[in-house]
Amino acid sequence: MKWVIFLAAALPLAAMANTLNNTNQPGQSNQPFNPSTQRMQNQMRNQQQNQQLKLQQDQQQQSQQIQQKMQEQRNQAQQRRLKTPQGNQTGPRSNY
Repeated sequence: MKWVIFLAAALPLAAMANTLNNTNQPGQSNQPFNPSTQRMQNQMRNQQQNQQLKLQQDQQQQSQQIQQKMQEQRNQAQQRRLKTPQGNQTGPRSNY
């Protein structure tokens, strides 16, 4: 008899817990998905993808600029070496 009373009292609590669980997970409940929420999520996803693409393009452009600057510096150093006479090279001197 005590078990029947306990089960009768616990059954509504279990149903309430299940309802609360479903409201915490709107994408997994049996309720229809809100179109405006889906539209907003799509817009946010598109915006994030666009931002990632822009970031990749900026990084690629920056990398190309760095490589170009390094090549210019190598060319300038080579030109200085070619202009310097062989017996009179200037540069840092060692005290060793």
